[in-house]
Amino acid sequence: MNRSTSSVFRAGLIVGTLDILSAFLYYFLKTGKNVLNVLKFVAGGIYGKQAAAGGTGIMVVGLVLHYLIAFAFTVFFFWVFPKTKVFASNKILTGLMYGIFIWMVMNLAVVPLSKIGNRPFDLKNALINLIILIVCLGIPLSFMANAFYKKSEIERL
Repeated sequence: MNRSTSSVFRAGLIVGTLDILSAFLYYFLKTGKNVLNVLKFVAGGIYGKQAAAGGTGIMVVGLVLHYLIAFAFTVFFFWVFPKTKVFASNKILTGLMYGIFIWMVMNLAVVPLSKIGNRPFDLKNALINLIILIVCLGIPLSFMANAFYKKSEIERL
């Protein structure tokens, strides 16, 4: 595995793990129920409502699907980062904007187009999920991509 593939893979693994752990925590604090239900919800994007009754296999599908989505957002960010000089100038603002972008894509396109379908809008829930995406994906990706491309520039010199 070359350095860039390894860096992107590691970044995706980190942000995917941060995101799923925060989703588990939020779900548990909100409902007091088994956090593995989150994985069934994710699998519901493919299997619909019947995923809720699924067992280990459905949860594995949910976990794999979750990481595939996290890796897709990671790959896209690492691809677009060097194309826009603004990203390197303010890592926190970049992470904030990317977290908002992820929230919009997931809530305005991915979830409505999945078998989960449209869900009623809840402002409090939306804000908490937005903060999770900013803190667990946007900002870490911004710092990791910045460090990767800075190191790449130094190695080229």
